[in-house]
Amino acid sequence: MESIVAGSFFSFTLAILLLFLGKTALARYEVLRNYSIPEPVIGGFVCASVVAMVYFVLDIKITFDVGVRDALLLYFFAAMGLNADIKSLINGGKPLVILVALAAVYIVLQNVIGMSVAGAFGMDPRAGLMSGSVSLIGGVGTTLAWAPTFVEKLGIENAMELGIASNTIGLIFACVVGGPIAKFLMRKHGVKGDLNEQLDIGQSYSKTSEMVDSYSLLFAWLRLNLALMLGYGLDLGLSELGIELPLFVSCLIGGIMLGNRAYKILPKQHVEGGDRGLSLISDICLGMFIVMALMDLKVWELVGLVSYLSVVMSIQIVVSVLFAIFVVFRLMGKDYEATVICSGFGGITLGSTATAIANMTAVSKQHGAAHKAFIVVPLVCGFFVDILNAIAINFFIAL
Repeated sequence: MESIVAGSFFSFTLAILLLFLGKTALARYEVLRNYSIPEPVIGGFVCASVVAMVYFVLDIKITFDVGVRDALLLYFFAAMGLNADIKSLINGGKPLVILVALAAVYIVLQNVIGMSVAGAFGMDPRAGLMSGSVSLIGGVGTTLAWAPTFVEKLGIENAMELGIASNTIGLIFACVVGGPIAKFLMRKHGVKGDLNEQLDIGQSYSKTSEMVDSYSLLFAWLRLNLALMLGYGLDLGLSELGIELPLFVSCLIGGIMLGNRAYKILPKQHVEGGDRGLSLISDICLGMFIVMALMDLKVWELVGLVSYLSVVMSIQIVVSVLFAIFVVFRLMGKDYEATVICSGFGGITLGSTATAIANMTAVSKQHGAAHKAFIVVPLVCGFFVDILNAIAINFFIAL
């Protein structure tokens, strides 16, 4: 088999082209806008499909160097923090607690499903954890971290393959379920957003483009870099105290700290178009991150696990959607903010924090801003879920 590795410069350029492809398709086809399909998902899926076809038809494996992807995610979360209003955070206390509780319940439910299906297929039930919260709520990082334990201590030889394959399928569906969930809830319950509100990320599809000059973008870039520096410093300080958080969480907190003290740190922060520039940069960074994540999908790794994965992942996806519609929406307040949170729930339970935010961004561009949702969901995904998931995985392994 021939193997081709695309360099970082080519991969980054291709990601830009794919993002343009997604934006063009979204502008041309109304059905994509109606169901709030994220722009980067369209281009990313096209690339993943072509790469898979080349692999299976021509026996050529194409991989991409997407190392810059993680830096884009840090910029995105720093921008979210800068846009956050501390008053909204305080008011979001109750929704935050509720969503953490819902996440805890769902982690248990997800693992019960995985272990039950694995047992039904004659496998070690604990192997089902790799198709549960290890790979889905935990993501690829948690999968890589736990796989050696499953192989060496539990004797589950294909643990890595199970986890990566489950994460791949979960990521694909996490990118597309959010929009339809939001559309269903808004139609059924008659909730509406406010298109006149400034979006946390990107620009509403219904508004004409606002002019942003180079000075506005440069100022936004300065604020982002300062927030990243603060986030890196915070991460180092927490590590010294023995507290390990994902780096993007530290950058999010750094952005919040800087954004709410900026009047003293940057007394002229309200440069005309500055907030708009920040929104544009964060939109681009998120879009490029999602495109590159989908480009990097290795679909061929699913071969050999088709039967088990078809059953377990079908159940996981259906349960995730139903849980969002009938449980999360009701307990989060049955309003527009709850709708946007539900659109991101598939990202929380099936993909990653980035896919959750991508789904929420697509919905907010179509229907209006949801400021509280864009603070509550990242905090739950990036901090509380990791802690709860680690506790749950240890518990189920010990059974």
